[in-house]
Amino acid sequence: MGQASGRASGRERRLAADRRGAFALDAAAQRGKAAAKAAWWTAAGGLAKFITRPTEGKAAPRFSSDAPPVSQGRLRRAYLSAFEKDAADVAAGLYPPMEDAPSHPAASILKAWDFIADAREVDGRRRRGDGVEVRDDPKSQGYPAYYRQNFHYQSGGWFTADSARRYDAQVEALFSGAAGAMRRRALSLLARHWRGRDQRDLRLMDVACGSGAFLRDLAEAFPRAALAGVDLSPAYLAEARARSGRGMVQANAERLPLADDSLDAVTCVYLFHELPPRVRSIVAAELARVLKPGGVLAFADSVQPGDEPDLARMLEAFPAYFHEPFYGSYAETDLEALFAAAGLRVVGRDKAFLTKALLLEK
Repeated sequence: MGQASGRASGRERRLAADRRGAFALDAAAQRGKAAAKAAWWTAAGGLAKFITRPTEGKAAPRFSSDAPPVSQGRLRRAYLSAFEKDAADVAAGLYPPMEDAPSHPAASILKAWDFIADAREVDGRRRRGDGVEVRDDPKSQGYPAYYRQNFHYQSGGWFTADSARRYDAQVEALFSGAAGAMRRRALSLLARHWRGRDQRDLRLMDVACGSGAFLRDLAEAFPRAALAGVDLSPAYLAEARARSGRGMVQANAERLPLADDSLDAVTCVYLFHELPPRVRSIVAAELARVLKPGGVLAFADSVQPGDEPDLARMLEAFPAYFHEPFYGSYAETDLEALFAAAGLRVVGRDKAFLTKALLLEK
């Protein structure tokens, strides 16, 4: 038995080494794209901060914390881990290099300029503490009150085409180009779980797909699977459709228009920290309802202070500067217990920089 086990583990190591060799050029390409993307959005975000100086002035938000200051060395190591894990997954053949680096100079400059120009509007809301300006927009009528927010103090909330077009630039600038790599921790868990399966038999829904960045990654990783996106915003669905080329459904995650036990997987990225506590349990149960027995939820959201105690001060500052009214309760939520109550058990975990990922099986 011991010899057989040793031979099997030896074969697995050789296969892993062969995969790394086969995809070495892809991994190098991913690292190159990541470096370009990080430099680009770090510069854009830095310029926006220089112009707006969000922590300065009488009207700037006030923030205090008992947590110790964040070590810059620790922060840099956490930041770089997102890119290293992303490249390692490409090297392992879990998914191809992703096309999310600035590749068209003119379009990239226009996108960055649009983000920087809007930064003054965002900072004005921040200084006024106006996180519900969007409720004056007739397009927001009829949606849940918790949804009718200018999350991140963004212009237009979730209700305008400009907001949908600008969203990715805002989050990439916020995270210095690491947003895509962080999101893909959920893709990594799902790709490992599905490795070797016939994609043609798989049905997957990306719930709260937003402007479609993660749905596009899913389409690249699983090109033969049946994929679709769900979101509550028509403007964001239009952007997601253009980006991913996949079908879209407008729906509230509290009431998905899907049959029980109908999907092999659901993905859900950066939704739960923007839900009130009461709604989180409803959505968790709804995600579990539509999964087949043995189906999985690939979940990603912000790390919580218990995951990264060294970064607790930064996590506590986030809602003060970016209008996240439900983030405080999210930070204290036992996510594994929340999903267990819905009938989902954790079968995989990962994290990188400011994102944690869970793979949960029904």
